[in-house]
Amino acid sequence: MKKISQKQKLNIWEAFRDNLINETPIDTTETVSQKRKRVANLEKNPEKWFEYYFPNYYKSKPAPFHIKATRRILRNPEYYEVRAWSRELAKSTRTMMEILFLALTGKKKNVILVSYSADNAENLIAPYKINLESNNRIINDYGKQAKIGSWESSHFVTRSGVSFKALGAGQSPRGTRNEAIRPDVLLIDDIDTDEDVRNPEIIDKRWDWIEQALIPTRSISEPLLIIFCGNIIAEDCCITRAAKKANKVEIINIRDEKGKSTWPDKNTEEHIDRVLDIISYASQQKEYFNNPISKGKTFKEIKWGKVPKYNQFEFVLQYADPGVSNKDKPSKKSGLQNSQKGTVLMGYHQGNYYVITCFLDHMNQASFIDYMYQIRNIVNNRAVLYSYIENNSFQDPFFTQILFPLNYQLGQEKYQGNVLPLITDTRKKPEKWFRIEADLEPLNRLGRLIFNEKEKNNPHMQRLETQFKGAHPNAKLLDGPDMVQGAYKIISEKNSLMALDSITTIKRKGNNKSY
Repeated sequence: MKKISQKQKLNIWEAFRDNLINETPIDTTETVSQKRKRVANLEKNPEKWFEYYFPNYYKSKPAPFHIKATRRILRNPEYYEVRAWSRELAKSTRTMMEILFLALTGKKKNVILVSYSADNAENLIAPYKINLESNNRIINDYGKQAKIGSWESSHFVTRSGVSFKALGAGQSPRGTRNEAIRPDVLLIDDIDTDEDVRNPEIIDKRWDWIEQALIPTRSISEPLLIIFCGNIIAEDCCITRAAKKANKVEIINIRDEKGKSTWPDKNTEEHIDRVLDIISYASQQKEYFNNPISKGKTFKEIKWGKVPKYNQFEFVLQYADPGVSNKDKPSKKSGLQNSQKGTVLMGYHQGNYYVITCFLDHMNQASFIDYMYQIRNIVNNRAVLYSYIENNSFQDPFFTQILFPLNYQLGQEKYQGNVLPLITDTRKKPEKWFRIEADLEPLNRLGRLIFNEKEKNNPHMQRLETQFKGAHPNAKLLDGPDMVQGAYKIISEKNSLMALDSITTIKRKGNNKSY
């Protein structure tokens, strides 16, 4: 990527400053008494305060999670929060508005903003500086902020005595006192990079610096606010380490667990689809769903090939996974569940196991059940279809209270009373990763696990392939490989029983002969 020159950077910020001046007009006829009353009312309602002072940022109605997050920050002077919000959810912008509110109302006095490099930290703190020096509404209500002799791009102190400093990770935080006031706000934004998270030594060193150099700049006796902003781009990164220490960890993805936009007033479903459609599933998960999928070593390649006709299979099998288990309970901190729901259609022919098609995604219960009906319609009586669904002790209430009633209702109302017969798989199973590796790795290595080449552009099949390639013992998403393993196991058992029956039949015929 070409580096932006200092002159280009200056031109960008000058254009931003000019635009800011134009977008923050003031009422010059307002009296001092009217102004004081208006400002006092705004300060009582932070959302109105944000909307008035930052009209160039506050262009969409905030989502409920924005409002709740701001309440936590403004009500807790001693607080540690991790905001793993997706791209396009305004984590840095919302944080800036909150910090400027605390600074201009006198609640915080010494702010340090940290990023992966000094240049990036300076870029991130620039909007703070430009708003303080050029936002007409801030200047009109809180006075001129720029202080001659203390107004550099990486460190500036307002006339009211609030210090802002940008630091790159690893830089010495010494000398960050603001007169007698030690840092009382630490903003760690965009601390992880794709390149750095590939090297555990860099992450170790960076985390040691945060804990041993940065945080100890605080005062023991005064409250400190720490906010981490960033996506979870690796299983081990500074954000995930901070999550283990924080008072609050909030993971907000571009879409919720029901597949709906988490900020519909800004990001419509059409907008989200437009972005996601042109990037890979792995990129989608890392950038917009806080689910980095690292490449595993077990399933490096997936074989795509031609699938036999249905009449060549003795039977085909549908295996559905409701995506709920005792290991996939919602996180206590985030309230989100990592698992997905899915169903796969598999067939067996001449020693090969064919993944004919699948549905795999975060989805609600009704969609999950409807996908099972769609699998039946795909087969359309061209082969004997067995429909299995995983059922363990943790899932049992789901079956009795939700799935069976929904299945019956859907069959009656949408499929002319033809209710889908489901066979519950209640087998006791080994740990998920071990059964996937033990059963499917040899099958895949020998080229006997074959994905339907006609389905290569199906996003559900692409998700399945990505989960296979990213499979390893600590992978968050193994639901796709897990349901393929479930289908494989039952097909293998049925094949064994059929072979045993044929052997028994031959023996019986032989025993009935007369000599």
